[in-house]
Amino acid sequence: MDRVAGVSSICMGLIYIAAFLFFGFFWAFPSGGSPTEKMAFLAENQLLFSSVYILMYLVFAVFLGCLVVCLYEKLRNRGRRITALASLFGTIWVGLLIASGMIANIGLAYALGLSEVNVEKAFEAWGVIYLLVESLGGGNELVGGLWVLLISVVALQARVFSRPLNYLGVIVGAAGIATVYPADILTEIFGVTQIGWFIWMGISLLGKSSNRQTWEAANAVNGATE
Repeated sequence: MDRVAGVSSICMGLIYIAAFLFFGFFWAFPSGGSPTEKMAFLAENQLLFSSVYILMYLVFAVFLGCLVVCLYEKLRNRGRRITALASLFGTIWVGLLIASGMIANIGLAYALGLSEVNVEKAFEAWGVIYLLVESLGGGNELVGGLWVLLISVVALQARVFSRPLNYLGVIVGAAGIATVYPADILTEIFGVTQIGWFIWMGISLLGKSSNRQTWEAANAVNGATE
């Protein structure tokens, strides 16, 4: 399980990086354009937009589920109540991400269909849909922040993983909780710090998996020679 969760964690960090690069350098949405221009842009890039959102939300949610289960199994005997509470928030986060991805893709198709009848109403509908997606899985990171914070606190107390990694997790969690205040800088801090936490956590889990396999192989050799 450590190996699967480790790969999943690294993949989540890479998805974050890909999303930052895509929306920062390649997604040329006409923010100052008219509703007609904006809906036309979305129609022309529907496949690309949907693919990116599937990666950012649905695929990310699958990887996150693997990590949530792995960390629960690893820490459940160290701090049962806090670990259980953390895993609850992790599970809720998975559900919110899946809901956000589905709403974004289905909502875009609905808005584009409506634009063929009334562009103004279609643009208004898309605005509401986008606000809902951001509220559930993008602009507010309270649930994810609580999960990372609680997991890191338990890991610190139980001395699981390195102390710097766990302290980083505390910072990530605090930044996620702070996003209840609607400021872009807080969301960006959470995203950037979580990239480091996901990749570091993935490397740590892969290292533990490798050590366990080495230990099991050594035991098997010793057992065969006795």
